[in-house]
Amino acid sequence: MARFHSISRIAPLVFFAVFASSVAHADVLDDYVREQMRENRVPGLSLAIVDKWRIASVRCYGVVEPKTNRPVVPSTLFQAGSISKSVAAVGTLRLVEQGVLKLDEDVNVKLSGWKVPENSFTQRQKVTLRRILSHTAGLTVHGFPGYPVNAPLPTLIQILNGENPANTAPIVVDTVPGDNWRYSGGGYTVMQELVQEVTGEPYAGFLKRMVLDPAGMTDSSYEQPQPLSRTQRAATGTYPNGSAVRGRWHVYPEMAAAGLWTTPTDLATFILSIENSYSGLPGGVLSQATARLMLTVQKSGDGLGAFLEGSGQSLRFSHNGRDEGFDAFYIGCALKGQGAAIMINANENSGVVDRIAKFIAAKYQWP
Repeated sequence: MARFHSISRIAPLVFFAVFASSVAHADVLDDYVREQMRENRVPGLSLAIVDKWRIASVRCYGVVEPKTNRPVVPSTLFQAGSISKSVAAVGTLRLVEQGVLKLDEDVNVKLSGWKVPENSFTQRQKVTLRRILSHTAGLTVHGFPGYPVNAPLPTLIQILNGENPANTAPIVVDTVPGDNWRYSGGGYTVMQELVQEVTGEPYAGFLKRMVLDPAGMTDSSYEQPQPLSRTQRAATGTYPNGSAVRGRWHVYPEMAAAGLWTTPTDLATFILSIENSYSGLPGGVLSQATARLMLTVQKSGDGLGAFLEGSGQSLRFSHNGRDEGFDAFYIGCALKGQGAAIMINANENSGVVDRIAKFIAAKYQWP
């Protein structure tokens, strides 16, 4: 997954929604978004803007599926792709706060149902949670393509071992842990197995209890596949040529790496939760100390579950995401109570989401 290098206190929810079907010209942002969507064949887009420590605006454009007239609304669900890692990281950091896990302990100490295969690289250094969260553990498998809705789904152990019906290679260490930064969805899949083993909970239920519910992310879920009650609100993924994903989307048992279904409003709520925690304000899920650790560079501009840019009053945290037919991006200004989340039902390679984020940053005068 490529990184977007861009500009990116839970208060009562204050927002307004702008629908392309009912408002001809709301403001320059709407005009810009519509122009970008039209020029780059994006069927539907939803965004939420954080300003002055609240959700200031929620805007929706286009349709949930090509060749339909069903509009995107604030409750329309999108796949978040690798943004899943940021939310999953918070769940793991809460276990660290509780003393259940340790950031710098060899993960094999607590893994029992499956262990990271030992080799010459792990003899020199060990795979730890800190290294997994910051993509420095030396673990393989960049990302996951997911599985068509009617395809057999592998177990998590089959994915870790690269065994049929898994469609990715085994997850192994092939460089010395700690030496280099290299993006690894495989590492987060190891983390998913570790969390399930130490808690004894299904992973989706764990994240609901530890992150989604406490943060107020009421429209979010890691369930894979999603239940019918939620798929009725889901957008359909599309490819760059405008065709829809067969079956509408893919299924991702690699939940920590790519399994989150959510809305920009919920991602804006997540942004506020991190910002509140970082500033020591009420409404955060993490302690201030843990939030500050999360947003501290470990290596190559990466924190623990988020990419970092700037420093001091200009510190920004962000993550982008791509699943089959879906792209997404969020960004927060750690000390300013500002940010945005943008989600589209398209794989779009020209940088539409990034350009819209920069437009919002200029409009709202982010640092």
